[in-house]
Amino acid sequence: MSHNAGLRAPAQPGDPVAAIDTPALVIDLDAMARNLAAMAAFASERGFRLRPHAKTHKSAAIAKLQMAAGAVGVCVQKLSEAEVLAEHGVPDIYISNEIVDEAKLARVAALAGRIRLAIAVDSRTGIDRLAAALKAAGTRADVFVEIDVGQGRCGTSPAAAGELALRVLSNGLHFAGLQAYHGGAQHLRSSAERQVAIEHAAALVRTALANLAEAGIQCPLVTGAGTGTFALEAASGVWGELQCGSYVFMDRDYADNHLAGSAPGMGQVAFEHALFVKSQVMSVGAAHAVVDAGHKSHAIDSGMPGVWQGGFEFRNGGDEHGILSPVTQADGRTAALPAIGDTVWLIPGHCDPTVNLHDRYIGVRGGLAHGVVESTWAVDARGCLT
Repeated sequence: MSHNAGLRAPAQPGDPVAAIDTPALVIDLDAMARNLAAMAAFASERGFRLRPHAKTHKSAAIAKLQMAAGAVGVCVQKLSEAEVLAEHGVPDIYISNEIVDEAKLARVAALAGRIRLAIAVDSRTGIDRLAAALKAAGTRADVFVEIDVGQGRCGTSPAAAGELALRVLSNGLHFAGLQAYHGGAQHLRSSAERQVAIEHAAALVRTALANLAEAGIQCPLVTGAGTGTFALEAASGVWGELQCGSYVFMDRDYADNHLAGSAPGMGQVAFEHALFVKSQVMSVGAAHAVVDAGHKSHAIDSGMPGVWQGGFEFRNGGDEHGILSPVTQADGRTAALPAIGDTVWLIPGHCDPTVNLHDRYIGVRGGLAHGVVESTWAVDARGCLT
């Protein structure tokens, strides 16, 4: 999908880490593998389906690694993401979002003829249009009714779940269950705040399940959860499938959450930072250093990136520059400024939109200090917004 597919890659397999051009989007493959294994083990040991959100990485290669580790498939938010990942061999995709445009729904129906496809609905109009498109194409898809469990975005009232599920069935569609994702809970900093939010979400899911039962409909599955709260959804007794996405990379914003005590009896999973922007010092002043990675290299919607080496605060220097200032430690000392040409590893504040700024991943094996480039992967679904 990238218009820059023919440009020179920042590195080639076999290159040392030091040879990676900057700025570049780099994956610590060893750390990512541990993250994949940890989440897969959590789900498997507790009997949950794992369907990671591929909107995080937009990569068929990573989606396939997740499925090889035990995931049943992946989620996306956009039809074009699903089309690109399917084209690159991902066989089971859930569009965990509503699509109501009739031209897009014709594409949904066509895609449903090539892979196992699921989609979310939250309105009569959306259900009727989806049914018409699938009927015209002679294809089928799994349909989840989305309920609003606190996000205040898409989703019907839990008390209307039965009515919409009946509409799904009366149109000859397969009702696959409920979509119940609380995105707003993911970055509540304290574990207590997240627990309150998910307890409230679980109560709303139970209301929806009761409403379905009153309508004579059994709910096959409740799907949702994210990297910040998945242990709480797992402990609730109502969710059966986890849609975590950012765990694969762990950005700075997720790492700012406090983990302690967030899921009594469920254990904690500590994920590692695996996604970095490699940058280089290009100028040094009296009290600051400047790197060559500005906000065209990393998203700033969740704040500035962290600095992997520590001891420095990253400040926004504009499109192409980042400014590093030493942080005064408790003992009053500050780190010495890096020199011109030194490498600085940045931890993106928000991994998803950062990924969408880059054409390629550079996969490094053996660590950031002395590792070697093992792979270069295209960000297959970069720019897939429709």
